[in-house]
This record gives sequence, structure tokens and C-alpha cells, in this order.
Amino acid sequence: MNKVGLIVPTLNAGMLWDAWLKAFELQTRKPDYLLVIDSSSSDDTAAMARAQGFDVHVISKSEFNHGGTRQFGVITLAAADIIVFLTQDALLANPDAIAKLVATFEDEKVGAVYGRQLPHRNAGPIGAHARHFNYPAESQVRSLEDRKRFGIKTVFISNSFSAYRRSALMQVGGFPVDTIMNEDTYVAGKMVMNGWKIGYCAETQVFHSHDYGFIDEFKRYFDIGVFHAHTSWLQQTFGGASGEGLRFVISEIRYLTKHAPWLIPSAVLRTGLKWSGFKLGVLHSSLPKAMRYSFSLHKAYWLRT
Repeated sequence: MNKVGLIVPTLNAGMLWDAWLKAFELQTRKPDYLLVIDSSSSDDTAAMARAQGFDVHVISKSEFNHGGTRQFGVITLAAADIIVFLTQDALLANPDAIAKLVATFEDEKVGAVYGRQLPHRNAGPIGAHARHFNYPAESQVRSLEDRKRFGIKTVFISNSFSAYRRSALMQVGGFPVDTIMNEDTYVAGKMVMNGWKIGYCAETQVFHSHDYGFIDEFKRYFDIGVFHAHTSWLQQTFGGASGEGLRFVISEIRYLTKHAPWLIPSAVLRTGLKWSGFKLGVLHSSLPKAMRYSFSLHKAYWLRT
């Protein structure tokens, strides 16, 4: 039987952390190794995790790196065959969530899998739609042969709730330590290009959503643009993101027309901010460093580079 490890990066998990730990405690398939990598929380996050049986490794906030921190965890849990990732704000929705996620690896061609994300119960309509759009009710298994059908979505994955086959992950070099974000997409792309498949298991779920402010929406897409500027091979292999973006906008307007028509002007403004943020991110190398730092949601990246 495969040994399973769980890695959770944390920073001041706050009031949600108690609910997170209780949901984890109900799991029918407990991972064999439990690791929290905590970025020097000033609350009780680390202590509560230790009390629940997690090994806790504390790093400084400046040390955190989306890819590098997770790869550190992968190396630390060297005996794990399957490595599950969760974030501190992704609440396991059913007791067999981890069991079902791990069961996907019964297909020996699956290198990574991610579960369905449902909006938090207090999510706004815009945040809720994003989850409904990106995480449908039907499971999928995608390979390189599917790129004409799915385009860039072929390598969509989210480390908020995902799992990786160690042998596949290490075959492609593990998580990159020099990306601003989207370390999961980077690895998924490398895996698919090396003959592995990416699984999406809709039967296993977490509650996870965000209601971004306008400025954070712009900054997040600036960082996505920076990521794609450094990984041009992704769009060259799987296609650009513009087609998927248009499909999202049409879906969002339809959803809001039905559920919250008064938010349509807000959604239109957000679309403009996302587009301009992404374009500036792609062109970031021509911007002054101070501007890149100001526009970015992940400021530590610019201090390292």
C-alpha cells in the first residue's frame, strides 16, 4: 500500500484553523506523514497543529516560496509515495475526501490529481461562480492528446487540494523554486509533456473560495502574467489563455444575470483589471523594479530576484 504524506503551508490560520483540524480529524484515510510548514505565525497555528499530531517546521516569512517551500516538504517526507497538499483555508468537505483523492492513483498513468473546490458558505456570487466554473461536477483525466480539446486547461490543477505521485513529480524535477506562483501548473505541464496524466476527482471536495478586492484582483493577474512570461513553453504547447478567459467572462455574466445582476458592473471592472494586470505582468521586464514590486501580490519574489 502506498505511503501517503500531507503537507500544509501555514501563516496565521486564524479562526478557520480549528474547523480545518476538526475536518481533518474526521478523515477515514489518515496520511502516514503529517507536515505543517509554518511561516512564523504569531497566533496558535503551529501549536494547534502539533497538538493534532503534525510535525511542524517553522520558517521565516521571507523564506516562503510557493514552489520552493512545497519542494522542501517533498524532500522532508522522503518515504511518502503519494504527497497530498492542502492550504489552511481549504476545509475538507467529506470524511472520505483524502481517501478518494488518493484512490485516483490506481490509474498508473496519473501523475497528479486535484479535487473539487466548493465556495465557502459565506462566499459572494463572484467568488462562488469562479469555483463553479473551474471545478465542474464531472471528473476528468487529461493527457497530452487532450490539449486540442482543453487547451491550457489541460494542465489546470490547484495545490489548495491536490496530490502527486512522488516518482512522477521527481521525474520532472520537482516543484520549481523560482516561479512567482502557479508552481502546480508548471509541474502539471511538465508531467503531461512526459507522458503522465492529470486527474480531476469531482467526488472529493473542499470548501475553498476567495472574494478578492479590486486591487488584489489586479495584482493577482499581474503575477499570473509574470509566471506566463517565464514559462512560454506552456502556451506554446497547450495554447493561450485568452480563449479560456473569454469563456469565463461569458459564463460569469450569465451566472450573475441569474443570481446577482447588480454585480455585473463590478464583474466588468474586474475583467478590465485582470486583463490589464495580466498584460503588464507579461511585459514586466520592461517595467521599473519599484513598479513590479508595487503591482505584485507576492512581493517576496521581487526581493529574491
